[in-house]
Amino acid sequence: MTEKKFAILSLPVIVAALGYFVDIYDLLLFTIVREPSLQGIGVVLTDKVQVLAASTKIINWQMVGLLIGGVIWGTVGDKKGRLSVLFGSIALYSVANFMTGYVQTVDQYAWMRFVAGIGLAGELGAGITLVSELLPKEKRGLGTSLVAGIGLFGAVFAYFIYKFTNDWRLCYKIGGGLGIVLLLLRISVAESGMFKEVKDKNVQRGNFLMFFNNGKRFQKYILAILIGLPTWYVIGILVNLSNRFAKEMYGDNHIESGRAIMYAYVGIAIGDILIGFVSQYFKSRKKALLSFYVLSMLTLVLFFSGFNNSDVRMYGICALLGFSTGFWAIFITMGAEQFGTNLRATAATTIPNMVRGALPLINLMFLNLFQKTWGWNLLQSGIITGVIVMSITMVAFYFTEETFHKDLNYVEEG
Repeated sequence: MTEKKFAILSLPVIVAALGYFVDIYDLLLFTIVREPSLQGIGVVLTDKVQVLAASTKIINWQMVGLLIGGVIWGTVGDKKGRLSVLFGSIALYSVANFMTGYVQTVDQYAWMRFVAGIGLAGELGAGITLVSELLPKEKRGLGTSLVAGIGLFGAVFAYFIYKFTNDWRLCYKIGGGLGIVLLLLRISVAESGMFKEVKDKNVQRGNFLMFFNNGKRFQKYILAILIGLPTWYVIGILVNLSNRFAKEMYGDNHIESGRAIMYAYVGIAIGDILIGFVSQYFKSRKKALLSFYVLSMLTLVLFFSGFNNSDVRMYGICALLGFSTGFWAIFITMGAEQFGTNLRATAATTIPNMVRGALPLINLMFLNLFQKTWGWNLLQSGIITGVIVMSITMVAFYFTEETFHKDLNYVEEG
């Protein structure tokens, strides 16, 4: 039986895009409302040590939740179906985000972000997997780019919702409400035909350990993670700490990290949509990815140059950095395309969350090793960290296989 293929602007693509929109809104809300929310639960903002400790605890718990959730939802997606993940993950993070609006202590805040992180981990991977399997292979890159491009505007929406309401608790409650609305939209979305076929076969599905019991499969999995590292180096360090970098480079400034993140995510969203067309033009995922890597490196040079000497230029460069790292969709699509149907959801769900989970390791190198242990200043640490991240990424890129024309209707043997 021939499986029905959907168009780029079909319901599954639109609903997946809206799902990622809500996902990003909830995922980045803490970085936008960090100071007022910490103040609201009794953290003294003038006590930098207390602020840093509370912020680090909350964001680290959210990242741990993402790592654990990636494995859980990836396994569920391959065992029970892509739609099971979409329903379960949305329900979990919607409740967690709504409850975050009522937290009173740092520990409560951290726990709620941990639970929300588990829920948020499943959304994008399952959506990308579903879209990749429902669209014809020559259009799936465009479909997944559209999902990520629209979804990433969730960060912009979160920024303006906070500016409009000026109430961080209400912002979290709105995020929970958006998830419930999304849950209703999911009801009419079809399950992947490829998954239905594999479900009836005698093969292992969703076994996370299969990434480690075969040398070639393990190599593909590690490479799929490493090619995405620059995204969180840029967002987690350069953009998130843009006010501190500005102070080092040109002194007094009025940079707001939340606003810098908003500009960066506008750039990322535009880049993620455009890269689908670039990939389509070259008929290659790797050529499209390489073009964005080159732009990323040029923009990193611009970030650390003497040209970056005002708030206007800092915001502009943050937007350009975002655009140049707007390859999130292609990177996850390539991860999904690397593996058979019985492991695809596990791959597509765990890979982006492994990249997110790498941020604490990058921070460990940037802050603890280079600054605290070796005594380097902020600019030196930022530059060397960037050189190391981009070097690792380029080596991984070189050994990653092209997947543009790959037929996805196959399974991984145990």
